[in-house]
Amino acid sequence: MEDLIITPHLTVPASELQASFARSGGPGGQNVNKVNSKAVLRWDLNVTQALFPTTMQRLRALAKNRINEEGLLVLSCQVHREQSRNLEACREMLRGLLLEAIKPVIPRKPTRPTAGAQRRRMENKKLTGEKKKNRSQSWD
Repeated sequence: MEDLIITPHLTVPASELQASFARSGGPGGQNVNKVNSKAVLRWDLNVTQALFPTTMQRLRALAKNRINEEGLLVLSCQVHREQSRNLEACREMLRGLLLEAIKPVIPRKPTRPTAGAQRRRMENKKLTGEKKKNRSQSWD
């Protein structure tokens, strides 16, 4: 297996990735019980040096359901009928996760309502109050 290039500045070494294969589930005829076409890709997040700590935090948050107790990120794919295509699909999933994790988090700037919006809100409140006041008048 070769290194996984995410960006020109980020590469996951092939030595940190472990691939294994298993039998896929679902229909497949007579051949399904003989061929291990499901690909499982594991990456030990506890020993990797490929990511910055902030990127690692975002990756752990993004993939929290795919990280086991030992700290391994486990991705599996069984959509294709060939091992090589399933393995490549796993690598693409990992690439997508890492691209999402390296995006900088842009903090939200708090905004204030415009003067016109505040004025319309107050007018609406006054109209609602008048409507309620007119309902409660007695008919003496």
